[in-house]
Amino acid sequence: MVPSRCPWTGTDPDYIRYHDEEWGVPIRDDRALFELLLLEGAQAGLSWITVLKRREAYRRAFEGCDPERVARYGPDDETRLLMDPGIIRNRLKIASAIRNARAFLTLKQERGSFAEYLWDFSGGRPVVNRWNSVSEIPARTELSDRVSADLKRRGFTFVGSVIVYALLQSAGIVNDHLVSCFRWKECQR
Repeated sequence: MVPSRCPWTGTDPDYIRYHDEEWGVPIRDDRALFELLLLEGAQAGLSWITVLKRREAYRRAFEGCDPERVARYGPDDETRLLMDPGIIRNRLKIASAIRNARAFLTLKQERGSFAEYLWDFSGGRPVVNRWNSVSEIPARTELSDRVSADLKRRGFTFVGSVIVYALLQSAGIVNDHLVSCFRWKECQR
């Protein structure tokens, strides 16, 4: 029997696997959160599946999405990344990834961890929504507006409220699985 899942997964095996194993699972690991931040910024204006299918290429191109390494990137690295056919070759998005790595490290130094900083916005617990239909799920919320504004104030780019809301969903800070989806209850544990 096929489990009931959020309909946005469609039939793509990568999308289904991502939904079933990762999306909405609470993440408290800084490196994993930096990777999500990098990928969500790359996704701006594109579909998530476009970036998801390139995730391994991003991991390779950005040295495991290690913020300390990415923060040291200079012009030669930007040129290398712009020539990499495995990633989204957008100059602004690549520059943003490097800038965000630097801002990420500064924030981590101030707060101890990026995860702690991000989770503080929700009181350290996931926001559990009770959506019955995909049409009910907002693209942004007051929470994502606050996080976005604070990240921008700290020098991050490509962190508009819609991108941040997608990050919060991916990282399990917000549980936006439909209540009919088998993952809704699982992601609350």
